[in-house]
Amino acid sequence: MNTFGQIFRLTSFGESHGRGIGGIIDGCPAGVMLDVEQIQAELARRKPGQSKITTQRQEPDQVEFLSGIFEGKTQGTPIAFAVWNKDQHSADYNDLKNIYRPSHADFTYMQKYGTRDHRGGGRSSARETIARVVAGAIAKQILNKVGVKIQAFVSQVGEVKLEKHYTELDLSQTESNIVRCPDAEIAEKMIDRIMQAGNDKDTVGGVITGVVNGVPAGWGEPVFNKLHADLGFAMLGINAVKGFEYGSGFEGTKLSGS
Repeated sequence: MNTFGQIFRLTSFGESHGRGIGGIIDGCPAGVMLDVEQIQAELARRKPGQSKITTQRQEPDQVEFLSGIFEGKTQGTPIAFAVWNKDQHSADYNDLKNIYRPSHADFTYMQKYGTRDHRGGGRSSARETIARVVAGAIAKQILNKVGVKIQAFVSQVGEVKLEKHYTELDLSQTESNIVRCPDAEIAEKMIDRIMQAGNDKDTVGGVITGVVNGVPAGWGEPVFNKLHADLGFAMLGINAVKGFEYGSGFEGTKLSGS
C-alpha cells in the first residue's frame, strides 16, 4: 500500500528520477490557516546537497499545492501536492540496470513486480520521504494548535552515541550543526564518523530520537491500533529503517517493575 493513516490519510506517489514526488492528503480539517513558508522550511531541512555529509544532488524541492487550499486555508477537500525533480542524472545509473545492489530494494522490487526502475532506486529511494515531510509539516501545524509539540534529533551514528537522556539536553541546539545533534561535542564526533565512512567508500547507520510533548491521555486505540503501534508502523515504512523503540524500549527489560 502507498497510503498511511485513518482520519488524516496520506497517499504518496513518484520516483527518484521520475517527473516528481508528491502526495494526496485526505481527511485534513477545513479552515486551517497553513504557514506554507514553514512547510517549505521543513522541506529545506530534508533536501539533498545542504552539507558535506548529505548526498550532493542539487534540488530546490519547492512544493506546489494543486488542490485543497484556497487563500492559504484548507478547504476540507483532498490536498494534492507535488515537488518536481530538477537534478536527476539517470545516466549515472546505467551500469546498475542489470546489477542488484546489496542492502537495496533492487532485487525485492524485481521479485515482487517483475520490473524495476533502476534510476536512483525508483520508488525505494529516500526521496520518497518528501511526501511524508509535506504531510507531516501540515499535521504538525494542526497539532501545534492543540498543544502537541514534536521534536527530534540524531542520537547515534555508528558507535558514536549520545548517552544523555533527552531531558538533560537543550533541544533548541539541534539545528546548530549539520548532523542535528543537540550536543556539540558529540555532533563533531558523529560528523567525523560519517566522513570516515565516506573516505572508506562505505556507509554507517544511525539512530534518531523523537520527543512528543502535550499528547492528551486516551489518544490511540486499545488493542491493534495503539498509538505506539501506529507510530512503529509509520516509522518502519521509511526506507532503511530496521528498528523502532518506544519509551524505554528494550532497555526496559533491565528495569524493575517498582
